[in-house]
Parts: sequence; structure tokens; C-alpha cells
Amino acid sequence: MRASLAAAASNRKRTDATEVFSASLQSEKMDQPSNPVRWIFASEQGPRTIMLARWLWLRALAAIYFSAFFALMFQVKGLIGEHGILPAGETLAAIAETNHVSRFWLAPSLFWISSSTHFIVFVMWIGLVASIAAFLNLWPRASLLVCFVCFLAFVSAAADFSGYQSDGMLLEAGFISLFFAPPGLRPRLGVDHPPIRLGLWLLQWEWFRIYFESGLVKWLSGDPQWRHLTAMDEYYQNSPLPSWVGWYVQHLPHWFQKATAGGTLILEFFVVLLFFFPRKWPGGRAVRVVLFAIVTLWEIPVILTGNYAFLNYIVLCLGILLLDDRTLASWATAHYRNRLVLPPPQENAPIPEPEHGAVRAFHSLKLTISTLLLALIAYNTSFELLNIVMPAPPLPSTPVALLEPFRIANQYGLFAVMTSGRYEIEFQGSNDGQNWTAYPFRYKPQVLNERPRIYAPYQPRFDWNLWFASLGDWQQNEIVPLTEERLLDNDADVLDLFRGNPFAQSPPKYVRAVLWQYWFTTMAEKEATGNWWKRNLLGLYAPVLIKAQNGHYAVVQEPEPLPSHT
Repeated sequence: MRASLAAAASNRKRTDATEVFSASLQSEKMDQPSNPVRWIFASEQGPRTIMLARWLWLRALAAIYFSAFFALMFQVKGLIGEHGILPAGETLAAIAETNHVSRFWLAPSLFWISSSTHFIVFVMWIGLVASIAAFLNLWPRASLLVCFVCFLAFVSAAADFSGYQSDGMLLEAGFISLFFAPPGLRPRLGVDHPPIRLGLWLLQWEWFRIYFESGLVKWLSGDPQWRHLTAMDEYYQNSPLPSWVGWYVQHLPHWFQKATAGGTLILEFFVVLLFFFPRKWPGGRAVRVVLFAIVTLWEIPVILTGNYAFLNYIVLCLGILLLDDRTLASWATAHYRNRLVLPPPQENAPIPEPEHGAVRAFHSLKLTISTLLLALIAYNTSFELLNIVMPAPPLPSTPVALLEPFRIANQYGLFAVMTSGRYEIEFQGSNDGQNWTAYPFRYKPQVLNERPRIYAPYQPRFDWNLWFASLGDWQQNEIVPLTEERLLDNDADVLDLFRGNPFAQSPPKYVRAVLWQYWFTTMAEKEATGNWWKRNLLGLYAPVLIKAQNGHYAVVQEPEPLPSHT
């Protein structure tokens, strides 16, 4: 019998489009839970109509991990290395001082082993290689686990240089995908191991929450710019790292800006609710396709008009999971369609129990762990959503606190309150305290006639953080005075975060940070001057520092209070 089955499997013909459609239709008809627990949590009871979408999502996830590690390779030494702005060793030591027993749980980072610059870079290299392996579909579960552990190591030890919502999105999606990916060294589509049903739902649930929770916080914040649909009037100019496409969109008529503000609220509040339209209802598949088309067409302009790292790429790629094999196969060319080998139409085909008791116990243990972890994520994410509309909901919060350090069950909410202006911190050095030379940034707006670029999903965390710092004062943003100190030392790792070093021969005697306000130029101004930006100096942002003979840093001049610019 086994020989016959093996022969039949080896001679199985590749399915064409008609067979794909037929298999998907029959599979849906057989999709009836016989055992509810195993139907939700067991892989063998998982949906067999999502294989292509799973394969595409996992390749996209690996590419996003690659972009994250690739960016860190050029920045991590200056950010959290031994001579960086916020050394990981100092951050972890501060955590250990107040939380000696629970420090490993509160900061789950490999950098407890070593926080040396060499080890930190080594971990980033391991993550980069693992992301390539995951993209090539080599042992995807293990590769994605390595990616998750390496990225979590950075996020847990990077203090102010991590904690972005995009980091939480990647960690949450990456962890859930460990239960979503097929096992094996080279599983291809993994047709013999369909995804855990709850794992699929949680990834779709993350996609929904990113949109819906962002809509909730916009409305609940009471920001008049959203209430009056003026939120987009200066959005492209004031976003963290604008692009040249955003410059042109900023100059479109006011009715367009008002329409996009209203469209954002409609999309995040109402359109995404189509996600709950049952796929098996008449027209259910068409509703999912329309929803996918709407959000995809919406995300592409967002990516082009602002550099939000890999955030929008995660949301865009999670949308793939709205589609099933039948839909995706119908979009493929005839060449690739005829090469597809999809599972037979047996959604709940019985899987024989392992004969050996130890193997059976191992499979039961895996099912138990998967059930507990996925159920915990489902509870925590639902709690976080409820917490937006009901502060301190009458539910146990201990599970939420338990998983919080791992960033795998998050609350989202993008652009709850729109910034009213664009402010830029600029570091300057001087040898006489009178004539100042600016340190050139790699990505932040600075040179007036330099065209804003598009470089996402690459994330320049130093430039990104300075945008947030500019909205507050220097006492709340220690990275600014710490950067001044590193510039007084001509620290090579920190200087690599800049485009160049105007004091390459010897460090300056004085370093300061000033604050500018920036605006896009008008069409006429750009035509006349060639400038994309115009700016006005607001004053000193952080203290002017010198390095005394004893090696300590001293304040030469304190900044005067600046007008409120938040």
C-alpha cells in the first residue's frame, strides 16, 4: 500500500488552473470541524486553500527581516555599540541594577551574553544570513526563529532607538509566523503541513488591528485636524522623513488633501470591517479581493510619499493573507500556473497517529504549547484593542504584562495627533565658539536644494529619532547631548551615522545642537531657486559643550526656552 502511494505521489501531475479551482472548491465544502480544538490549533486540520498565500507571505516576511538587519549593519555600532550613543551594555546594566532576578525576562536579549561591539555586529550578521535562508525557503521555521531572536536582541537593548510601532509589528508577525510556517528543511509549499488555523487568523487579525486601531486613536484623540479633515494639509511636509513624491503631493489642491483625510478615516474605520465578511458566503471571495485591492492601492502612495521604514511593507504584505489559492492561481501566468502542485481536495484528511508513544507525546506537547501561546496572543491583542476604547477594562491584565517584553502582542495607533510643524535638530562644531560648521546628515532634510529621497524599507534610526526629539526638549531626549559628547571625541562609530566629518583632522572644541523650522518651498520658489526646502533658525536646542582638560564634558551655554513647537 505504501509503495502504491509513493508511486502515485511521484507520478502526480502538475495542476492547471481548472484543477486548482476544483480542488479549492471541493476543499471548502469539506471544511467542517470534527474536533473544534484540533480544528483551531492542529496543523493537520489547517486550511489547505492558503498554501500559495502562505508561501508568498513568508518570502515577504524574510525580505522585511533582511531590510531590518541590513540597515542595522551600517548603524548598530554607532547606536548601541561600546562607543555608541546608547551602549547596550549600559542599558542592560541599568535594567539589572533594579531588576536583578527578572532582568532576562524584562529584556530578552542575546546581548546579556556579551554587549561588545563585535558580538552585537555578529548577532546582526546571523540575523541577516537567517533572513536570506528564510527567503530561500531553507528550514523556514528555524530560520525565522533565528531572525526573531536576533531582532528581539536588538529591540530589547536599544532603548530609545527601538520601540517603534514598526518594530512591534515585525516581532508580532514574526513570532506568529513560527506557527504558520511549514516544518522541514526544504518544504516548498508545505502541502502536507497546512498552517495552524489560529496562526493564520492572528496574522490577519494583526493586519486588521493596525488599520482599525489607528482609526480609533485618530478619532478618540480629539485632534481637530482629523475632526475638520485638515490632517493632510501639511502631512507630507511634517512626516518624519519626507520624499520628493510627497513634495509634489503637498502642492495638490486643498480638496484633494481633505478627501484623503476623509478617505483615511473611512478606510481605517469602515472598509477594513469587510475582513469579517465570511469567505464562504456568496460573494465572500470577491469581497476579500476587493478589500485587498483597496488597501494595496492605498498603501503604495503612502510608501512613495513618506519613508516609514518597513512599517507599510508589513501591512501591505499581510494583506496577501486575505487571498486564497484559487484567487492567486488565477492571477498567475499560464507558465507558472501549470507548475503549481497544490494539495488534493481533502481539507480535513485524517492523519494517522504516531505508533511510538514518545513520538505521540512529543506531538501532543507541541500542540499544547502552540495552543497556549497562540491563545495567549489572541487574548492579549483583544485586550489591547479593548483598552483603547475602555481604559483599564475589567479583565485580567497579568497575561498582557507577561508578554509585553517580547513585543508579540501589541497595541497600534498611527498618527493619532498630527504635528503642526517640521522641526530639525542640527549638530554644529566650532573651534572658536563663533563660527559654526554643521555636521551633514545622511537622510534628514538639511541641504535646501537636495531632493528628498525614497529609501524605505531602509530605516535610518538616528535620523528618525532626531525627528521625535525635535518635538520635545533636550532634557527628554538624552540622545542629543550624548551625541554632542561623542562628536567632541570624534568617535568614529557615531560619525558613521553622519554623511561626513567636517572636523576630520581633530575634534572641535565646541559642539552644539540648534533647532530649525523647515517648510516645503512653493512651486514658484522651487522654480526660482531650485530649493525643495526653506528654513528658519529658532535657536539653541541643547547646551553648548566642551571637553575639559580632565576629560569631562562641561556646559558653556545653556539653551533658552524655545517657543512651544509640539
